[in-house]
Parts: sequence; structure tokens; C-alpha cells
Amino acid sequence: MAVCYPLQPAVSRCQLIASPEGASLPDCGLEKTIGYRFTQPAILEEAVTHPSALASEHARGRRGRKTSQRGYERLEFLGDRVLGLVIADLLWRRFENEPEGHLTRRLTHLVRRQALARVASSIGLGAHLRLSAAEKTAGADANPGILADVCEALIAAVYLDGGFEVASDFVRRLWQPLIDEMEGPPRDPKTALQEWTQARAFALPTYELVATSGPDHALRFTVEAKVAGHDGAKATASSKRSAEARAAELLLEILGAEGARG
Repeated sequence: MAVCYPLQPAVSRCQLIASPEGASLPDCGLEKTIGYRFTQPAILEEAVTHPSALASEHARGRRGRKTSQRGYERLEFLGDRVLGLVIADLLWRRFENEPEGHLTRRLTHLVRRQALARVASSIGLGAHLRLSAAEKTAGADANPGILADVCEALIAAVYLDGGFEVASDFVRRLWQPLIDEMEGPPRDPKTALQEWTQARAFALPTYELVATSGPDHALRFTVEAKVAGHDGAKATASSKRSAEARAAELLLEILGAEGARG
């Protein structure tokens, strides 16, 4: 019988193994936290390797060490799809009477960057990232965007090493708290703002990028949402999409306050 950490049900490929000699692998603390021990540690290493670590090792001319030859980007691509399928299946089964539109809003909320970064923080993923010294000093291990990307890569690594059933259990266990706290389908601020303007025969809202700040690995975007005849609202976030959503949310609050005064 396979041996697994207590948080993870036993599966045939979950085994306790020794790291290859000379390999630069993440410490087993992450495996204990997520409840899964990799049979192919190199996959886990790739999932937590930031591109800056590869560039740094290449610049120093490292030789003779078995380290990952690429960063997490390819795994991130795969993990995004695995996450989407698992969450979609979970929502479809749990909310059996909800229409497609409501399920879509729930899905979007649960796979967005903020949700991924929150899950990554809950398992202390930042402490296990392989980064260059410069990126580490700059705080890349706490950057929400990077944490979200690596979280998706970790999902893909679990999937490739243990199969879909194991990856599905992994996602369900970590996302369950987020699902449980959802009282109803989340309201998308941009959609709500658009509906507000359409109900009043106004022109559709506009979104303008007014500023970009921060280092390359941690850019911050400031967006202004506008509706004709009203003051705009600005918001700053780690992605344009998030900034637009937050600006729309703030503008809705302003418009609601104006309506109450009127």
C-alpha cells in the first residue's frame, strides 16, 4: 500500500522516496502541507521555479547539478485548465438548480487571480519558490500575481504526478473554504455597471489606464472607470482586469450614493 501524508487519501503513486543525489529540490514541508508526496520530485521543482532563478543559475555558470531547466510557465498553462475543469464539475454537482449564468459567475470568481493567490498564501507557497536573489529581495515571493501563477503550476504538477483523481481531490480540499463562504453567485462589477447604464439609456462605461507603477515583476495598474455625466472612479491593482473590476465597483458605489441623495 502506498504511503501518504495524513491530509491526502492513499493512492497508488503516492510514495515516500528519496530526492535524487545532487538535486536542488523544494523541501518536503510543502509536500506535507498539501498532503501529497511526489514520485517525480523534478515536476514539483519545476512548478516552483521562477524564471529569474534559471537566469541567475545560468549567469553563475552552474554545472554538475540536476536542477530544473525551465520555469513554471508551461505547468501554469496546464494547471489553469485542470483547475477550471475541477471547479466547473464541483459547481455543477453542488448547485444543481442554478442556471448556466450563475455557475459561470461562481466559476469566474473561484479561478480568478485573487482566489489563486489566497489559496497559495494559505499553504505558504511563497516560502517554497525558487527565485533569484534580486527577486527575493524585491518581494516576489509575496507578489499575488506570481503566487497565483505558481499555484496553477502546482495543480498541474500534482495532476501529472498523481493523475486527475488526486489533482481533483487536491483542488476540492483547498477551494472548499472559498466555495462554502459564497452565499450566492458573485456579482461581476463590470457587468453590473454596464446594466446600470443600459437601464438608463446611457452610453456604455469606459475604462482608461491612467498609470502604471512598480518594478517589472510587480507592476501596479491604475484604471479609471467613467460613465457619461458622472465623476469617474479610479482603482489600482496588480492586473488591468482587476483594476477595472475594482474601479467599476467603486463607481457603482458612487452612483448609488448619488441616487440616494437624488
